[in-house]
Amino acid sequence: MRIVIQRAAEASVSVDGEMKGCIGRGLMVLVGVENDDTIDDAKWLAQKTVALRIFDDENGVMNKSVIDVNGNVLAVSQFTLTASTRKGNRPSYIRAARHELATSLYDEYCRMVGEQIGHPVERGVFGAHMMVSLVNDGPATIIIDSRLKE
Repeated sequence: MRIVIQRAAEASVSVDGEMKGCIGRGLMVLVGVENDDTIDDAKWLAQKTVALRIFDDENGVMNKSVIDVNGNVLAVSQFTLTASTRKGNRPSYIRAARHELATSLYDEYCRMVGEQIGHPVERGVFGAHMMVSLVNDGPATIIIDSRLKE
């Protein structure tokens, strides 16, 4: 699984003009699931997401997590994170997980993050054409891949 975490002042996602998820201060997370991903990948990424210290402390140092600042999380599924651009100019999505696996791991990731932050994760609509709006705070953007464990 791959995620892109963006520290947000605010973020939202809508489908067909209808708001589906919205947060103030917190994390906007794009979530991509690959064929070989497992529940262990979702668990590792959920723990990493909530513990990641990318919010400023009182000295202006990135030393606080989303839990520490009582922030929110908006998670949006995004199969394009699995793209391979090795050959040619048209990305290949062959590594993207099929619908059943992808929705299951996305749901579990969201559930686990919500459990750890103490309130539900705001979400997009899996598989829908979504309009995502973000005011990136910083900007601060982190890419994490569960296979690399960096």
